[in-house]
Amino acid sequence: MILQKGSSMKVITIDGPGGAGKGTLSSLLAQHLNWMLLDSGALYRLCALAVSHHSIDPKNEAAVAAIAEHLDVKFVNENSKLTILLEGQDVTKQIRTEQVAKLASKIAPFKKVRQSLLNRQRAFADDQSLIADGRDMGTIVFPDAPIKFFLTASADVRANRRVAQLKDMGKETNFDEILKDIQDRDDRDMNREVAPLKPAHDAILIDSSDMDINDVFEFMKSQVEKVGL
Repeated sequence: MILQKGSSMKVITIDGPGGAGKGTLSSLLAQHLNWMLLDSGALYRLCALAVSHHSIDPKNEAAVAAIAEHLDVKFVNENSKLTILLEGQDVTKQIRTEQVAKLASKIAPFKKVRQSLLNRQRAFADDQSLIADGRDMGTIVFPDAPIKFFLTASADVRANRRVAQLKDMGKETNFDEILKDIQDRDDRDMNREVAPLKPAHDAILIDSSDMDINDVFEFMKSQVEKVGL
């Protein structure tokens, strides 16, 4: 990647498949820099949850896009704790369930849905410095960001991480089912017609399969310092 030192755009993108550690590292980097965090995956999960709440057929692209267009969502960040509100209700934990994740993955390929959420995502960077976490942040949403990361890990490693996360939440898990879900989601994300999951041509690639989270964070910080953001 060609590092654009002194770029006026204050956006760092972190893309990659589910379970690669994007959420944790985006949060750490946002806290370190005191920047706003955009969890684009949360927007799709919120849209999926709203579709469920309003009994919308998830195969009806126009109806789902209408939900996305008028999504009533707020991100409240207080004392380093992010609370996500959908139509005034705290759904921070609810959107992290596997059921919502699966539904989000099914509606994410819809062109009209992605277009409805595109401008909303870009608006986050209008008046603030931003860490943008997602799957097409560096390729579609913020293609001119001065630094882009693409974070990945093997499917087995990501499945083990998800199993551990769910166990910490007190939920029963099955490794084989989690692994299949991850593989299926990867296939949908990488092979969808609109905004497929792939690294930006100028992204910094990081395989975290054999890396400690702190090591990845330190590496990211060093790259950000080179750009001078």
